[in-house]
Amino acid sequence: MAETKREIERKYEATSGTRVPDLTRVPGIAAVADRGVMELDAVYYDTPDLRLAADGVTLRRRTGGSDEGWHLKFPVASGIRDEIRAPLADTLPGELAGLLRSRVRGGEVVPVVRLRSARDVRHLQAADGTLLAELSVDTVHAERLPGGAEAGWTEIEVELADDTAGADEALLDAIGKRLRKAGIHPSSAPSKLSRALAETAPGPEAHAPGPRTDPGTAPATGTAGHAVLAYLREQADAIVALDPAVRRDLPDAVHQLRVACRRMRSAFKTYRKVLDRDVTDPVGAELKWLAGELGVARDQEVLTERLRGRIDALPRTLRLGPVRGRLRSWSAARARSGRRRALAALESPRYLALLDTLDELLADPPLRGPAARDARTVLAHAVLKDHDRLTARVDRALALDPGRDLDVALHEARKAAKRARYAADAATPTLGKPARKFAKRVKSVQSLLGEHQDGVVAREALRELADQAQTAGESAFTWGLLHGREEAAAAAVEGELPGAWAKASAPGIRAALTR
Repeated sequence: MAETKREIERKYEATSGTRVPDLTRVPGIAAVADRGVMELDAVYYDTPDLRLAADGVTLRRRTGGSDEGWHLKFPVASGIRDEIRAPLADTLPGELAGLLRSRVRGGEVVPVVRLRSARDVRHLQAADGTLLAELSVDTVHAERLPGGAEAGWTEIEVELADDTAGADEALLDAIGKRLRKAGIHPSSAPSKLSRALAETAPGPEAHAPGPRTDPGTAPATGTAGHAVLAYLREQADAIVALDPAVRRDLPDAVHQLRVACRRMRSAFKTYRKVLDRDVTDPVGAELKWLAGELGVARDQEVLTERLRGRIDALPRTLRLGPVRGRLRSWSAARARSGRRRALAALESPRYLALLDTLDELLADPPLRGPAARDARTVLAHAVLKDHDRLTARVDRALALDPGRDLDVALHEARKAAKRARYAADAATPTLGKPARKFAKRVKSVQSLLGEHQDGVVAREALRELADQAQTAGESAFTWGLLHGREEAAAAAVEGELPGAWAKASAPGIRAALTR
């Protein structure tokens, strides 16, 4: 069974003659305990084209030391990685293979580097003996596989201890300051693997791993094609990067992956004069499918949080029957089903084919004539066209009386607002502040319309919960009360919409985009 560890560390250059200074002069460190030398032997795996290394992901099988086994590391921030560990085995454990699926696809990982290290370990301890951090002086021998060049170096690694109460990066900062005063400077390589790949490159023309996908023949900088493709690559990279986060059930991962799908699909529609729709429409349909499969779990999560908050806000005298327990059981069953559905989608051949299609599209983009034109003109026109579409939908909704037709119209307006906002976000690197301001105003309308739609969905759920309660012989009073409050909240949103829309549709906001 794999386990996850948050690794927070700093690396420093060293030589065989480097002497570590007295670290008890660092505030909080009372003692430095020598733990001896460990012999570590690690084989690092990657795809033949080094996709993992290009994304800062490392996979190794290591023997020796206290944590031998398979280690898969994902970057979190500079100097911070999440390490997923699995027991030592001859072949890659299935759980780790799944976390690599979006990058490896139907291929395989192969040995690329072998690192043998003599690790001289010291424990940095507090006055009560608590382990604060571990410092190691590593003498490393790297070998490119199979049978390639070799390299060697010495480095110092300082890592915060696991589960150390009160320990934070400030301690690493203080240790780093002390090391620098002793002439020991931070390493230019983010990891041993990256250094090994660079120093054992197979030829003088070789270099560190490049982008995960081949950028193909890129349009000229400053053109609409260049701007749109840059945005699409961001979303494609986000889908690949967020896949393992969804599998690990990390907070907000499903939502962010779904957003990346929606942003890319929206860009295909907004910038259809830049990219051929005969090519992008089928891809957009697959992105819609993926977002839909992911959305079941996310929508249930949002709905549950809303209903739980509504129940908690009620006085105890108005909570009749086991309302919390019923909500909990009702939600849990749907959450499990949604999670299974999301994971099944990520394991499907259809999903892997979509990832390959995205790579192919970005490597050989179906550009149309306007792709060669000035980005500012083309993108501003596309954003304004999406705003016109939003205007038509809001105007239609504002003309309707409260009821089912209005609910549907406001939902359609919400989708148009999201598309207009995404269009402005994509154009922001080109259009700058006017696009950011435009996106901010449209987002306020989108949020208002989203609140209304969440209320529509909540009312449907409350009717279902009331029916279940009544069938079970429980009071349905609380569910009916919450339904009424949701109706009141929807009416309040409907009352706010004209004012919010007036700000988002102000002529000056639109005019600024074309200046």
